[in-house]
Amino acid sequence: MTSTDVTSEDSGPSGYAAARLRLLQQEARSGPPRRTALARLTDDWLTALHTAAAPPRGTALVAVGGYGRGELSPRSDLDLLLLHDGTADATTIAALADRIWYPVWDLGLALDHSVRTPAEARKTAAEDLKVQLGLLDARPIAGDLGLVAGLRTTVLADWRNQAPKRLPELGELCRERAERQGELQFLLEPDLKEARGGLRDATALRAVAASWLADAPREGLAEARRTLLDARDALHLVTGRATDRLALQEQDQVAGALELLDSDTLLRQVYEAARTISYAGDVTWREVNRVLRARSVRPRLRKMLGGKPPIERTPLAEGVVEMDGEVVLARTARPERDPVLPLRAAAAAAQSGLPLSLHAVRHLAATTKPLPEPWPADAREELVTLLGAGEPTVPVWEALEAEGLITRLLPDWERVRCRPQRNPVHTWTVDRHLVETAVRAAALTRRVGRPDLLLVAALLHDIGKGWPGDHSVAGETIARDVAGRIGFDPHDVVVIATLVRHHLLLVETATRRDLDDPATVQSVAAAVGSASTLELLHALTEADALATGPAAWSSWRASLVADLVKRVGGVLAGGTPPAPEPAAAPSAEEERLAVEALRTGEPVLTLHAEHPSEHTEPEPVGVELLIALPDQPGVLPAVAGVLALHRLTVRSADLRAIDLPTELGPAAVLVLNWRVAAEYGSLPQATRLRADLFRALDGSLNIAGRLAEREAAYPRRRGVTAPPPRVTVAPAGSTLATVIEVRAHDAPGLLHRIGRALETAAVRVRSAHISTLGANAVDAFYVTDVTGATLTPEEASEVARTLEADLRDR
Repeated sequence: MTSTDVTSEDSGPSGYAAARLRLLQQEARSGPPRRTALARLTDDWLTALHTAAAPPRGTALVAVGGYGRGELSPRSDLDLLLLHDGTADATTIAALADRIWYPVWDLGLALDHSVRTPAEARKTAAEDLKVQLGLLDARPIAGDLGLVAGLRTTVLADWRNQAPKRLPELGELCRERAERQGELQFLLEPDLKEARGGLRDATALRAVAASWLADAPREGLAEARRTLLDARDALHLVTGRATDRLALQEQDQVAGALELLDSDTLLRQVYEAARTISYAGDVTWREVNRVLRARSVRPRLRKMLGGKPPIERTPLAEGVVEMDGEVVLARTARPERDPVLPLRAAAAAAQSGLPLSLHAVRHLAATTKPLPEPWPADAREELVTLLGAGEPTVPVWEALEAEGLITRLLPDWERVRCRPQRNPVHTWTVDRHLVETAVRAAALTRRVGRPDLLLVAALLHDIGKGWPGDHSVAGETIARDVAGRIGFDPHDVVVIATLVRHHLLLVETATRRDLDDPATVQSVAAAVGSASTLELLHALTEADALATGPAAWSSWRASLVADLVKRVGGVLAGGTPPAPEPAAAPSAEEERLAVEALRTGEPVLTLHAEHPSEHTEPEPVGVELLIALPDQPGVLPAVAGVLALHRLTVRSADLRAIDLPTELGPAAVLVLNWRVAAEYGSLPQATRLRADLFRALDGSLNIAGRLAEREAAYPRRRGVTAPPPRVTVAPAGSTLATVIEVRAHDAPGLLHRIGRALETAAVRVRSAHISTLGANAVDAFYVTDVTGATLTPEEASEVARTLEADLRDR
């Protein structure tokens, strides 16, 4: 007996369950063969149930939806319709249904069931689009085959007759679902069924094709659907649940079940499949809208003109015209003789805000010869024009990529295509992030003298992520090669390579280093080299951050970067950074607070919002918190702990001691200047902060215990393990202090734990620069010994090792 045979003794639930289990355990039959075999096995079991129930004439058991298509995954629902012609009484039909439904429920299988006559089914389909879509895939399992054939014919005829009304409704359902679920090709935990580009969209394309109104591009579509179904099968078997969401903690196991190298390979395959389905959907729905628009307009035009209306062709560029809302090739175009034509057509489409015709892109891919190397100037100019079009660049780029034209133009693109980014800060895959950065850079071209260099550097800045090691270092080499191949002169090649190498320099320095330290400004100036390159790097930094995601850019970060650029620009213009002052004079407010703290012997603090400047938007870049208190050990961890308890995120911290005269001689008062942000948008009362700070300093507030309670209450994702913390000493980071850099998983009270460890190591913190992106914290601490001197290399290494060990042991 094969695994798909069900004999009379196996027609009960236990027999079917055993045969089903045997089938699912046969790894050799994974993929479409297993789905087909599982559907056939289930058909045989349900047929036996239907026969054993002695059904009256004029009844049939029908599979609909995914089961109707024979796509039965291990934990799929059984979508069943009990169809009857209405001649049997209701009691008999109800009894028949019970004899079929209850054995299914007894096995714990999910069942979507209904009992209808053909007329009732047709009426329900007319009222409920989802029912109609399910019936398009109706397949008889047992009973009166003619009854089912009649229903299928009627439903399909209704679908085709009502297509002008139902297809816009289906398109709206797809758009609403995409807004809720997101785009599968960019999600770290995608829903394989519901997200845009998923199985639901593939089914919708089948329904459009069944309407005869339009058809989807078929190339690659069946393979993409199979990839998603295979991934869902493996997900069901790995989890033992009927889930379509590919969660992070299951991805390695799913990859293993599919015999893939790792979870990144799995995601890349899933993303490629989703991209194929999404692009097919874009083309198909555009064609649906074109046909419906033509049907509504042409009858009136025919009546007015007395015949078929002419098709207008508007020239856009040499060999490129607009026709019926799309960019197509002119009749005189000769792609086989014009290797620049693909870029010219793409640039014309993007600049016009129009889609590239599918036929045009495929014709270009099939007939155009490769560009010579280096590219001619007009090819390079067309690429820059395409990148400079802004948002319309994205769909045009996707059309070129779908037909392989991008990797033909830029072979290095293949390594970043559909490459996932595990950092949740990133919204996009690597390749889409590069295009989005170019889109953002297009809005900044008026700020720079060489927009072409900015746009190309934006497109290439993360191209090294397809290679091992530091992506900026690898990217510099690749960018140098690409820029030369596309025809930039040697000087411009160096500029592009420099921008790619240092595209993270400004934001990392501005958020993690002391800008008042001359060594900071000098190091950036040495790396950048010229004022014109600095101008380009500033724009690239902003475009890159804006294209990364909402957590990567803010008014606060923008103001820090702008401050750094101003200082570096001064050095590159021939100036010198200000000489370091061992003890900068306190401000009037700092001195007032210090005097009050000395008088009372207790902490004194003020809070006020900080804005970038009077010429910028009113959004605060943070909140300035000034604290003065008598100098004593443990201040940094105490203050950091209190701020964490009040849900204030620390962005930077500056600590200094002020000597005030008293009758008994100078007395030291510690002044802390913190930049913080309210985690949930509202600031705590200053009196409550002061009270908790006082309790933390005198030891009556158990900060560590309170933070531990909160951390225990935080929801944690099962199976997600953060990488271990890493603590390093920044080489030549400062002439004023030793820079200790901490990279760790962000969590409530992290700065409190770091401060406590640094206190234990007997070093003084001069300032702290806090940077948090998503779940990752990168904090830099400027530390000295107790005398105010920088640490020796041996001392610095020991502090770093001790701090890292302390963070690992928590």
